[in-house]
Amino acid sequence: MRQFYQIKIHNRKTEEYYTIPVPDDQYILHSIENLGYDLPFSCRNGACTTCAVRVLDGDIKQPEAIGLSPELKDKGYALLCVSYPCSDLEVETQDEDEVYELQFGRFFARGRVRFGLPLDED
Repeated sequence: MRQFYQIKIHNRKTEEYYTIPVPDDQYILHSIENLGYDLPFSCRNGACTTCAVRVLDGDIKQPEAIGLSPELKDKGYALLCVSYPCSDLEVETQDEDEVYELQFGRFFARGRVRFGLPLDED
């Protein structure tokens, strides 16, 4: 049986807050768009970080979020384009550049990249 959860979203860019119902069998971003709300997105397949949010409360399932490292997922980051709610949620949008830096900055900050790939040696 389909279950609906309440998703409270803080859009940091516009400083808007809204709460919307999302079914447990539909991607959160898709539900948001169907209700007429506008949030950032790009690839729609979990590979980039444009639709990244920080989960402040609740549980989310995102098995297809290949654009986030396990470490960032453990810190509460999620990609709305490939995420399903598992409970009521409270999330806030993130700046794509901030998330990218958190994920890849350790490689670029030390100049450890040759031909676009991080090197293992120090």
